[in-house]
Amino acid sequence: MNARANFDRLYREKIVPSLMESGRYSNINEIPKIEKIVVNCCIGSTEEKTALEDAEKDIAAITGQKPVQTKAKKAISNFKLKKNQPIGLKVTLRGRMMYEFMERLIVMALPRIRDFRGVSARAFDGHGNYTLGIKDHTIFPEIELDKVKRNIGMDITFVTTARNDERAKELLQLFGMPFSDRNRNLQTTAK
Repeated sequence: MNARANFDRLYREKIVPSLMESGRYSNINEIPKIEKIVVNCCIGSTEEKTALEDAEKDIAAITGQKPVQTKAKKAISNFKLKKNQPIGLKVTLRGRMMYEFMERLIVMALPRIRDFRGVSARAFDGHGNYTLGIKDHTIFPEIELDKVKRNIGMDITFVTTARNDERAKELLQLFGMPFSDRNRNLQTTAK
């Protein structure tokens, strides 16, 4: 058995039964699950042509899948941006690769962030999807710090089948996503 299949097995053997026991779901098909994880990064309109190639190698090492180039939709002269110029990369992960990436993110990468106190619980979109912004890609253990020429920021979006943000947050918490409670405390003290 693959050692990296832990999150897939965790979902089937522990998360699904615990959500069924909560009483909020009458059918096993109502239980939310993670459909896909989308990793998106923007390099911008840099003059250096190797920037996109270096970022492509790093994103491929992090996700285990070759990224797709995203292009500019229109030209903006102030930013030296031409129409259809490659400016970013994106990867869509599903199935086994998705669970492997999620496990590496939650277990290994997030704790390596300096002064980490948890991720924001306010980054849900109202439809059960969660987007996490990372400023530095060197938190992933696959990246060799000696070979990094520039830091890459990225957005990681968890697309779930949950009907609302509360159920999506509960699902991600059962996977071990470390949400910070300070956002909730700020809201209660502001009232």
